[in-house]
Amino acid sequence: MLDPQMKRGMIDACVLSVLCRGESHGYKIIKDLSACMEVSESTLYPVLRRLETAGMLNVHSVEYNGRLRKMYSITYLGKAHLDEFLANEDEILGIYKFVRRQRDE
Repeated sequence: MLDPQMKRGMIDACVLSVLCRGESHGYKIIKDLSACMEVSESTLYPVLRRLETAGMLNVHSVEYNGRLRKMYSITYLGKAHLDEFLANEDEILGIYKFVRRQRDE
C-alpha cells in the first residue's frame, strides 16, 4: 500500500493525466484512477477544488438525469504542471535506485 504522503504528492498528476483524455466527472475520475491507486470521494473532491483554485482545471455543470453534474477539464496550466511532474521522472527513479542500492549493500 502506498504511503499516504507519497500518494498525496502523486494524485494531482494522476488526476491531470486522466483529464488529458478529455473532460470527466468525479465518479468517472475515481473509476479511472482505480487502475493505479484507490481514491475515495472524500480524497478526490478536495484535490479537484485545489486544482481548480490553482487554475489547473476548468469546471462547468451539465444536466444529467435531472441533476447537475460537475464536469472537469484540464487547462494549459494543468498540462504544464503535468509536464513538470514528468520531467522529474529520472530524478524520482534515481532516488528509488539509490535507496535500493543502499539497502542491498
